[in-house]
Amino acid sequence: MAKAAKTAIKTKDQKAATEAKNWTKVVRTIRNPKTGSYSFKESIVHKDKIKDFLAS
Repeated sequence: MAKAAKTAIKTKDQKAATEAKNWTKVVRTIRNPKTGSYSFKESIVHKDKIKDFLAS
């Protein structure tokens, strides 16, 4: 059933499917200086701006 839904979306709006490939989910770890524990910051970023996101 999932394959049918995926195929329907892909053929229904080809332009949106092509544009969606330009976006990437980036997960960045951030360490808390007081406790030493890690937390995660997730963001969906355009593929051209991934380096800017990771640098900040």
